[in-house]
Amino acid sequence: MGKSRSGKRKAKEVEEPELSDSSDMAEMDSQPIALVVNEPKKTKRNDADSDASFLGKPIPQSEAAERWPKRYLSKVKAKKGELSGEKKESGTEEEVTQAKFHYTQALVDGVVYDLNDDAYVKAEDDKPDYIARIIEFFEAVDGELYFTAQWFYRAEDTAIKDLRDHSHILDKRRVFMSEIKDDNPLDCIVSKVKIAKVSPNMDLVAKEKNLPPCDLYYDMKYTVANLTFSTIDPVSKPDSDTSSTISSESGSNNLGDDERNQTSKKSEMTLLDLYSGCGAMSTGLCMGASLTGVKLVTRWAVDFNADACQSLKLNHPETEVRNEAAEDFLSLLKDWEKLCMDFKLLGPHQSQDQDACLESVEVELDKNEDNTSDSEDTSLSSEEFEVQELLAICHGDPNKLGSKGLYFKVRWKGYGSDEDTWEPIDGLSTCQDKLKEFVTKGYKRNMLPLPGDVDFICGGPPCQGVSGFNRFRDKTAPLKDIKNSQLLVYMSIIEYLKPKYVLMENVVDILKFSEAFLGRYALGRLVTMNYQARLGMMAAGSYGLPQFRMRVFLWGAQPSEKLPQYPLPTHEVVERGVVPTEFEEVLVGFNKNEQRHLEKALYLEDAISDLPPVENDESRDERPYETLPRTEFQKYIRLKRSDVVGYENSSPQSPQKAMLYDHRPLQLNQDDYERVCQIPKKKGANFRDLPGLLVGPDNVVSRDPAVESVQVSSGKLLVPEYALNYVRGKSTKPFGRTWWDETIGTVVTRAEPHNQIIIHPEQDRVLSVRELARLQGFPDFYKLSGPIKQRYMQVGNAVAVPVGIALGYTLGLASQGLSDDQPLTTLPFRFPKCISSSERLER
Repeated sequence: MGKSRSGKRKAKEVEEPELSDSSDMAEMDSQPIALVVNEPKKTKRNDADSDASFLGKPIPQSEAAERWPKRYLSKVKAKKGELSGEKKESGTEEEVTQAKFHYTQALVDGVVYDLNDDAYVKAEDDKPDYIARIIEFFEAVDGELYFTAQWFYRAEDTAIKDLRDHSHILDKRRVFMSEIKDDNPLDCIVSKVKIAKVSPNMDLVAKEKNLPPCDLYYDMKYTVANLTFSTIDPVSKPDSDTSSTISSESGSNNLGDDERNQTSKKSEMTLLDLYSGCGAMSTGLCMGASLTGVKLVTRWAVDFNADACQSLKLNHPETEVRNEAAEDFLSLLKDWEKLCMDFKLLGPHQSQDQDACLESVEVELDKNEDNTSDSEDTSLSSEEFEVQELLAICHGDPNKLGSKGLYFKVRWKGYGSDEDTWEPIDGLSTCQDKLKEFVTKGYKRNMLPLPGDVDFICGGPPCQGVSGFNRFRDKTAPLKDIKNSQLLVYMSIIEYLKPKYVLMENVVDILKFSEAFLGRYALGRLVTMNYQARLGMMAAGSYGLPQFRMRVFLWGAQPSEKLPQYPLPTHEVVERGVVPTEFEEVLVGFNKNEQRHLEKALYLEDAISDLPPVENDESRDERPYETLPRTEFQKYIRLKRSDVVGYENSSPQSPQKAMLYDHRPLQLNQDDYERVCQIPKKKGANFRDLPGLLVGPDNVVSRDPAVESVQVSSGKLLVPEYALNYVRGKSTKPFGRTWWDETIGTVVTRAEPHNQIIIHPEQDRVLSVRELARLQGFPDFYKLSGPIKQRYMQVGNAVAVPVGIALGYTLGLASQGLSDDQPLTTLPFRFPKCISSSERLER
């Protein structure tokens, strides 16, 4: 990704290290990768048949020395990138080729080239020619003739790379201007190419319609150092006067002069949380945005898990929470827009190119029907029932009859709520007034978003097909795996609603599995939709939690908006895990020589030592604290809802006395409970401390033949076979105790101690739901719903709240135009102190 384009003979090129095998990962380093300097490959362009020379008189020496001062300092080495004004990591130097003369024109194989012309440049054998803008012609002091190239990148040259059978989404004529500039022999130029500069636009159809005659076009720049696609700033572009520039009209829907949108957008930003779980990601984002003065409101949330939806609604009653599959939600959005059009709630607008696989349902209404209300209909037969009102809408199969479509929940006249039914729309063709009433009310209260309604979409589409636990992973075509299909759905919803901002979260494996295909696809799909985009990897522990938890985050922003930055770490972190070698440059952290002022890493004791003891069979969902906080973390995590930023005026009333919720563990069965009771209460204790075991020099555990096997009361072995065989007998995780001065690698979704370290340091039980929720940064007032195993799953699937807060803060800055073009920014606060609304007012 960072290599030079040229076939130059003397100049050096910059290359990234080759991608190692996925199984050969280096240990995590908190520093971005440093580029290394290697000799380039030579091309066959430099031969005796080439004809290259400069035309006209040289540029006067005084003018040339002023424009390119480094070229005229004899025997001087300049820091790499200094010539182009770029900041580079200290310690890497490259010799600047000294010039005798500069020129404005050159003749190569009978073709005249001017400064700022675009050209194909000879690449290595069997590779397509490179593409460059000529920004300098000069004769070196040794008589060699050079040109300086500013390189364009094809999509396949960027982090997107090869999308295999999905490459059709990439426009082969589209290239990206990079910041990479270097010197090349003049005879490497092959031919001219006409490249048009295009104003970025969300409407791809309009762009195609207005594209002038050209070979290629560009509308974004690609920053190699941090894998960022961003809008080109016309003010700072040196070629703005020489490029062909076009613009196209906005392709967003014209929804008419609608007060509901005009009013809400002035006072707040609207958020759609897809794959929302219990709402941790959107909760953190809203809290972080509020720290910048931006009111971000989670207006809609969608998740397939009913218990997670109930938890979100319990904590965010203002949110329209939908318990349905994301693909059904996408179909419903299309149905809803058509209903609004049929009832003339929308103004005329252009049809959209959705590229979605799901078809919109045709709503058939009798336009010639009399305007007689259902209550006045006297033609009902004895077998027909009268509709009192429509209560809800969905796209799916609510009656479990194997027939998907658009359905309405009906309250029948003369019947109670127990008799409500889901009816298909074609069965309500005589209820036009009721349909219109329902749709009109829903439209006015923004029950469902229409294109243009959503400012921000966040979500973590599950990609379970990349998991190492999936033995049947398809490495050749990951998107054909049904377990990865939600990535397609997520992008299709973005394409339909066209929000201003997008944030996708996922596991690091999407940058490891199958040559990072899923990560590249997500990045490429956003770019093809004309979103600016950048990748980043963030560790939750770097933002004030006692767990590591590395995750990938992908920002997207429309061309007219500032692309949000990634927040730099605020805390030291105990590193646990690996990162893909090829993507180390997007690991969010400080450079090696950069000054940092980080808080000390947090440990388990900092987060949970104040919580009262509970037994293995604890069943209370709420109880008094009965203890006082012992650390700053505990003080702030205990704040009441009304005292937390973003919640000052929220609906659920805080109780007079602070209560502790969800402090109950998964109840272990009798066998496991007996095993846990025998694990010593000491640091590092696990099943290997049980009697009757030997640990060999190869760290493999086995049974001691000289000791009689110990059993639990049921007659089963105290040390089960699965513990001995886990990771070929080398693991120390089964029945492992956590300890006060340690951190957790990653809070997971299951609380069984069979293959993980999850036993409390001093109590004979697994860590409780609340204890794990604290390790994820949930405020103590955040209640969870559902069976105990479901609550663990909700906590384990959540995006750590302080990570959401940090990202919400950078979103708030970007939405106000306060971000710069750098990928990273420093946070002015530390978690958890930042969640206090009173201290925010004091600042």
